[in-house]
Amino acid sequence: MVNIVNYIWFTIPAYVANPGAVLFKGKFPMDFNKNFYDGRRLFGKGKTWKGFFGGAFTGIFIGLVQIVISYIFPNEYLIKFSQSFLDSVLIVILLSFGAMIGDCCGSFIKRRLNMESGSNAFLLDQYPFILFSIFLLYLAFPDEFFKYIWNVYSILTLIIYTPLIHRIVNIIGYKIGRKEVPW
Repeated sequence: MVNIVNYIWFTIPAYVANPGAVLFKGKFPMDFNKNFYDGRRLFGKGKTWKGFFGGAFTGIFIGLVQIVISYIFPNEYLIKFSQSFLDSVLIVILLSFGAMIGDCCGSFIKRRLNMESGSNAFLLDQYPFILFSIFLLYLAFPDEFFKYIWNVYSILTLIIYTPLIHRIVNIIGYKIGRKEVPW
C-alpha cells in the first residue's frame, strides 16, 4: 500500500498541472495559429501560452506545498521527493512542465490524426501528460524514478488511476464552465 500512496503523492504536481491549465485560458495559442506541413494546426486552439504556464505553475505551487509538508511531517506516506531540498524543487518543476509538454504532444498527435481540438481520444487524452512527466524524471533523476515509479504497484496505479482522475477532473471542469466538453 505504501508504494501506491507514494506514487500518488509523488506525481501530484503532474496530475494538478494538467487540469490546472484550463483555469488559465489564454488568447495566444502556443502554435501561433500555424499549421504543420500536413495543413493542420500544430496543437489547436485549446493550447495557449497562458494555460501552459498557468498549469505548470499550479503544479509547481502544489508541489512546493507538498515539499514543505513532507519536511514538517516526515513519515512513510508523505515521502520527500528527494533528500535534497533543491532536487525536490527541480523534480516538482520537471513533473509540472513535463505534464504540460506531454499534453501538447498528445494534442500534436491528435491533430495528425485529423481530430479536432476538444474531441475525445481515449489514451491520447489521458496518458501523454503523465508519461512525459515521468520520462523527464527518469532522464534527470533516475534514482527517484526507480524508487517511486518503476515498480508494479506504481505502474498499475498509473494505468488505473490516470483515466479515472482525468475523467473526474474533466467532468468538474465542464460543470464549473471551464471546459467545453466533459472529457
